[in-house]
Order: sequence, then C-alpha cells, then structure tokens
Amino acid sequence: MDLHFGDAEPTAEERAAVDALLGPPATAWEGGDRTAADLRSAARAEQARDRLLPALHAVNDRVGWISDGALTYICRRLTIPPAEAYGVASFYSLFSLEPRPPRVLHVCTDLACLAKGVREVRDGVPSPCLGLCERAPAALALEAGETPKAVVYGGSTAEDETPHTVERPEPPVEDAVPQAGSPGLVLLGRIGVVDPASLDDYRANGGYQALRRAFELGPVGVIREVTEAGLVGRGGAAFPTGRKWDATARQPDQPHYLVCNADESEPGTFKDRVLMEGDPYALVEAMTIAAYATGCRKGYLYIRGEYPRATRALETAIETARARGLLGPRVLGHDFAFDIELRRGAGAYICGEETAIFNSIEGYRGEPRTKPPFPVEKGLFGKPTVVNNVETLVNVLPILLTGGSDTKLFCVSGSVGRPGVYELPLGTPLRELIDLARPAGTLKAVLLGGAAGSFVTDLDVPLSFEGTRAAGATLGSGVVMVLDEEVDLPAFLVRIAAFFRDESCGQCVPCRVGTVRQEEALHRLGRRRSEADLVLLREVGQTMRDASICGLGQTAWNAVESAIDRLGAFK
Repeated sequence: MDLHFGDAEPTAEERAAVDALLGPPATAWEGGDRTAADLRSAARAEQARDRLLPALHAVNDRVGWISDGALTYICRRLTIPPAEAYGVASFYSLFSLEPRPPRVLHVCTDLACLAKGVREVRDGVPSPCLGLCERAPAALALEAGETPKAVVYGGSTAEDETPHTVERPEPPVEDAVPQAGSPGLVLLGRIGVVDPASLDDYRANGGYQALRRAFELGPVGVIREVTEAGLVGRGGAAFPTGRKWDATARQPDQPHYLVCNADESEPGTFKDRVLMEGDPYALVEAMTIAAYATGCRKGYLYIRGEYPRATRALETAIETARARGLLGPRVLGHDFAFDIELRRGAGAYICGEETAIFNSIEGYRGEPRTKPPFPVEKGLFGKPTVVNNVETLVNVLPILLTGGSDTKLFCVSGSVGRPGVYELPLGTPLRELIDLARPAGTLKAVLLGGAAGSFVTDLDVPLSFEGTRAAGATLGSGVVMVLDEEVDLPAFLVRIAAFFRDESCGQCVPCRVGTVRQEEALHRLGRRRSEADLVLLREVGQTMRDASICGLGQTAWNAVESAIDRLGAFK
C-alpha cells in the first residue's frame, strides 16, 4: 500500500481524543516521538481499518469537527490512505470536515415533523428523520467537548418561541408507548415496568430465563424452535429468521459474526429506539441466544448515531452483563464465549442495508455490496454473518419461553392524538390501530412503510406482510403515518424525493441519477401540471425499481407512484 500523508498536524486536543481511543502511539510511524530504533529501521503498524469510524467519532465528539491534521493523525495510527479516510469521513452527515461551533442543533425536517407543520429551519441545520416521530416536531443538539453532550427536544407547540434553546428533561420511555402497562403486551411488556438500568430488575421480571432455556435446548434446538414459530424479519424484508440462522450455523468457514441492525433510519420508524431505551437487557439476552445458536463469539450492535439515550442504556447493559458473567468467556458458566461491541453510526440511511453495515464497521464507506455472495456465506470481514434487527431478535425471547406471539410493533405518527409505538397482532385492520391512536382532523391518507412505502386510503387493510402486499402496499418496518387534509401533498412528496436523493450512496447510476430527476420533476409539477413530467416520473421510477442494486433505489418511487395513482396527486 502506497501511503502519502500531508504535513498537517493535529492539535493537542485532537491527538488526545484519538489516543484516548487507541492508546498512545507505539512508534514514530504511528505519529509518536522518533526514537533511535525508528532511525535504524522503518517500523510500521498493522492496518486497523475497522477502528476508523470510532476514531472519527472520537475527534468529532471532542472538537466538533475533523481537521486535516486530525484526519492525517488517524490515518497514521490506523495505516489508512488519507484519500480513503476522507471518503469515509465525508460520507456521514454527523461529521464535519469544516470548522463549526461545538454545539450543533439538528432540526428534523422529515415526514412526521413536516406533517406537524415544520416548514423552515431558523436555528440549526436541517436533518433527516431523527427517529423521534412521537415527539414531532423534534430536534437534537450535539455538543462537543471532553464530555460530549446530547439533548433531545420534541413536542414543541407553535406558540413556543424558544423550542430548541430551553433544555428540558427527556420524558420517560413509557410516554412513547400509549399501551404501556396494558395486559397482553409481549414485546413492550417491560417498558415502564422495569428500570432499564437495573439487571436485577430485569431478571426479577423474567429476564435471562430464555437464555437458560436455550442452553437446555442446544443450538440445533433453538434454531428448530425459531423456525417452527415462523418468525420472519421485522425490518421489512420478512425473511424467515430460522432459515437465516440455520444457513449461518452450517457454514464451515470460521469465525461467524452476529450483527444487530439497530440503525433504523426509515422516516417514521422509532420502535427499535423505544425497545433499546426501555428494555436494553432484552436485546443483550436475545443477541446472546442468537450467537449461541449460530456459533458466533463476537457480535456487533450497530446503533444510530442520533440515539443518545438508547446508546447510554445499552452501554450500561453490556458492561453490567459482562461484569456479571452474562457476556464473556463463559456465559452463565457454560462453555460458550460471546461478547458484544457497540458501534455508533454517524448519520447515513443506507447503513440500514445489511451489507452497507459491514462496510461501515470495516471502515469503508457505507455502500451496499452486490449479492450474491449473501451474508450467511461471506459477510462481515468476509466471514459467515447473521444480521437481524432489534425487533426480530427480541421476538426470540417469548418464542423460547411460550412458543412466541403473533404481535408486531407499529410506529404511529402524524395527525393523531396519541402517537407512539403500538403492539398488535399481525392482521389487525388498519382502522383499529388508527382508532387507538385517536385520529385528529379529516383523514386524507395513510403512509404505510415510511418513505419507501405506499399511501393507502382503505382502512380495512389487514396489517400483515401478506395483507399489505395484496393491497399493493408494504408493511415495511411498521410505519403508520396518518395525514389529514391540511397536509400539503406536493410538498410532502418533494420531501420524500429529496430524502432519497440525499441518502443515495451514488454507487449505481439508476439510483444516483434517478433520485435527482424524480425530485426535479416533482418540483416542476408543484408549480404546474405537466403530462410530460408525469410520464418522465413513471419511466425514471420503473428504471430505479428494476436496475438499482439495493432497496433504496428500488423503493424510492413507491410513495410517489401511489400518491399519483391513489390520491390523484397533480390532477
């Protein structure tokens, strides 16, 4: 590898931030003091590229931005070409390569906040969905320093003149669960009941019984029970979880890896955030069971960078579980070793795609890989890898204890009086869910599945993967966004198009060019109706659907198409 480092030097503060993560440099090659040994021979470090994202976070968290000197120092420490590191640092929206104030306010301008009246950002920078839709309109302030600070603002009224400057305590997690405390909840049953920081409280409420049952069944038995329960992925693809686990467990190549996809970034989605904030030990236990079944000794929990409270809850849960023998070399005294490393994303919707996560963890730009090979054969670091999202994993606990449930989590936002996460049986009519959330105003349409989903007007659609598919929609990750007659539909569609244009990784032409052309046509249609632009939209949309290499481009046209065909947009 040919490395060309510039002359820029890090400040003492930047150097301290990197050294706090990586330890002091061992040689002059890594940026340490030149020694007599260095003058005799050129010692060089082994490449440690997978530490790139944490190192960029370390500097950004400490200083607020990443200078040329800091980037050069990181590259020396990790033996990475500076041009490639620049490509990674510039990929993520939470990093800045230009000087900026230590405190930056990220103001959500995405769908749920738009439906609540956000039109322009006077203070701070516009941000894609922050996953705080039940508190829309919402904002997140990130303040750099030796002890970085994150403050969430949400639920401000139009009369509030200082919504993003007055710091208020975050509401309890259970406020995001209108059903909290109701009987019959399975996945949300502990939210508001247990102290998220207390392992003892978790165990007193049924925690770690599923892991003990898993050890009784053995890995093959666990996979059999998950398969027979019919669990499918809750991230939107609905792939059978048992088949995925079985395929990974059978791979002879070693080691195997487990990745928990906690990077839910679909606009309108926040259910995984609520689970992680309110019941973090459940996820740690579920990951341990998944690792045991599939033969993994190392798991990565990749969490959204915009989720500070969930990150703190999981850091506490992982450290406590490790200290109490529930992670580490002998889990619960059994001959099974497993540990979890928490990785923070840095603001990139595409990293919710399973192979983009691998590239992000490995220190590359978070761009999806071409499949095949599939992750169960060659995933993280080229090894067999099983990827599940948070809701899917947490479903494993009741499966091992009671045979499972047929419930699904739904994220309700928009024009309703009780927004939040709801748990209902799959197949429940959409009307029943909306009635629970108390619709406000005259209903115009419901966006199912988020920006990648479709608009529906039939409230009798059954909320199941099959039922929504039969209705020409998608359940996706469970987004149910209610729109009333006051919503400016053309502006709403432009925001969806702008989101996909901004979040496209640019790797394939249909998506990179198509998302731009789609947004341009929608802007023109907002000013005047044009049959030519409607034809263009359909041609561009079909091309993206047919020829894009990942789900972002393949679904970028869904909502716009359904708005034209079902809501009569631009007539």
